[in-house]
Amino acid sequence: MAVKDRDRFSTATRIRLLGEQTAARVYRSQTRRQARRSRLTGRAAFLALVVCSLVVALAYPMRQYVSQQGEIADQQRKAAEAAQRVEELRDEKARLQDPAYVRRLAREHLHYVMPGETGFTVNDPDAEHRPRTDQGATDRPWYDNLWDGVDNADRH
Repeated sequence: MAVKDRDRFSTATRIRLLGEQTAARVYRSQTRRQARRSRLTGRAAFLALVVCSLVVALAYPMRQYVSQQGEIADQQRKAAEAAQRVEELRDEKARLQDPAYVRRLAREHLHYVMPGETGFTVNDPDAEHRPRTDQGATDRPWYDNLWDGVDNADRH
């Protein structure tokens, strides 16, 4: 037993055991790395291929969906504006059924007076000193004035 104990504690035996343990650890880490690397690379490539395929397959439908949602929102906004305009026109139609309202509009816009009333025209003494905006028509050729008249007639 003494030879065995002495052999166990010798420097050469300890160095040999340390070398064997280190070699075993290195071998285990290399096999684990190789196993992990080869296993992960195939899975990662397949996963990347699947993800890219999904992105390509879903890109166009998603773009169409988003654009159609924008169009739907725009059409809903236009429908709401049209409904509001219809309501305003109904109110205006109801007001025009009232004779007092029609009389008031005639007085304001057409300067009508009721029988027995006297209409007055007030002359503004400062009117001749203010520049007129329609005097530019005299500086242009006659055919420009003619076409402006035709264009204005089309607008009204």
